[in-house]
Amino acid sequence: MAATTRSILQVLETYQKSRIAFVQTISELATKPQNVEVLHNAGVMQLLKPLLLDCVPQVQQTAAIGLSRLASYSEELAEAVVSHKILPQLLTSLTDQNRFSKKAAASVLKAVAKHTEALAQAVVDAGTLEPLVLCLEEFDPAVKEIGASALAQVARHSAKLAQAVADAGAIQFLVLCVQEPELSLRRASALALADIAKHTPELAQMVVDAKTVTLVAPLVTHGDKGLKKQVCCCLSSIAKHSVELAEIVVAADVFPKVFLSLKDTEPQVRRNAAIVIREVCKHNPQLAQVVISNGGAAALVENVTDTYGSERLPGIMALGYISAFDESLANVIVASNGIPPLLDALCNEQEDHIKSASAWSLGQIGRHSSVHALAIAEAGVLPRLVSTFLSPASSEDLQNKCKRALKAITDHLTHLPALDALLQGPRLPDGVLKFVVAQLAKVLPNDADARTKFVTSGGFEKLQKLQPLEPGSELKEHIDKINTYYPIEIVHYYSPGYSETLLQKLTGSKPAVAAA
Repeated sequence: MAATTRSILQVLETYQKSRIAFVQTISELATKPQNVEVLHNAGVMQLLKPLLLDCVPQVQQTAAIGLSRLASYSEELAEAVVSHKILPQLLTSLTDQNRFSKKAAASVLKAVAKHTEALAQAVVDAGTLEPLVLCLEEFDPAVKEIGASALAQVARHSAKLAQAVADAGAIQFLVLCVQEPELSLRRASALALADIAKHTPELAQMVVDAKTVTLVAPLVTHGDKGLKKQVCCCLSSIAKHSVELAEIVVAADVFPKVFLSLKDTEPQVRRNAAIVIREVCKHNPQLAQVVISNGGAAALVENVTDTYGSERLPGIMALGYISAFDESLANVIVASNGIPPLLDALCNEQEDHIKSASAWSLGQIGRHSSVHALAIAEAGVLPRLVSTFLSPASSEDLQNKCKRALKAITDHLTHLPALDALLQGPRLPDGVLKFVVAQLAKVLPNDADARTKFVTSGGFEKLQKLQPLEPGSELKEHIDKINTYYPIEIVHYYSPGYSETLLQKLTGSKPAVAAA
């Protein structure tokens, strides 16, 4: 009898060891991308599914870890997790008392939800939000962290999903988690709050009502780069929606503290700090003035000068927003030497959307007055706007931004050499050329010296060579108006075909002399 018992127990022990060995091996194989497709095609999902309810916790947990690694690999594998109805089984593990089971189950939900809104909705539909929120109350910080991360992956896709997370009571617990000593938990919680707040003013207000801003704002100077990155993300997600929410962020004394993060060694920290500034200053001149009064102009100019690519974009936009409001704010950007880095971005960045932002910001600086337009012209911006506009490689949006910037600047440009250089440069399309000629028509009648220089420079001749134009066109009307400022003899002299007309008169007079 004893031998029989040992034999039976040996069989059961072997079975248990085999299950443990299987899930451990699968979990290890799933860490290597080259193995994932093979595992999937071999039907590993169906094999792991029943092991999620195994009587041995180690088997359950390791099977869940393997599934999370598979689901994280691609959208297709995450969809396989859903289609195999694995999510309801994970719900059992989430409500288990074993913290390791909760952690493993939450990691699968996080991996599934991160890919698409539909997959995140599947996680919600499985009834996992409330158990995930309960994970935030666990004693183990690791369980809290994975719960916060899973909620963040659900909330980030849409306002509907973020509202579902908020309705599940997540916000108050996430705010408590931000105050915990563990840095990784604080990072995950700050990111989750940011992903909830970013969608709508109502959701942002819910985050604010939980005293989030008061608690996270001091962390912009924290020594941990990862935490600073997520805190800045959270603050910008709140500030972007309205003047009132931006004022709440400002009232938490984030300025000038956040400017220090613009010089951080971590690129993402620098970028997120610039986004906070952009989202605050874009609302009205008063908030833009707060940024300027705290030394924000110099800090932003330095940021745009020293950064490249997508990291540069928020600073470029912030300079444009500040400059757009009024002359005095634009003057501060000019005085802070803000034009050269914007021009550099227009010339040297690879992505068209960054060039578009640069062209827009330069237009916002130059559109206020002749002084601002002159500052833009003297920096050599106008020829570059023209060449970028004419480039066949430029996107439609970039061309539109350049065209609008050229119009905004030339409408206030009274510096004849700059206007003349535009006229005598590469042939501009009529839509842009009329801006330049219209401004010449405003400048020339009031300055006799300018009229003389316009002739001697060759500009007047170039203007006449634009003829013939369609009668009644706006461009022709501007040219005809300019011609009225000069003696008719000069107009005739520089008109195309004038020399041939004179020769015809000469040849036409010779026969009359011979007959006489």
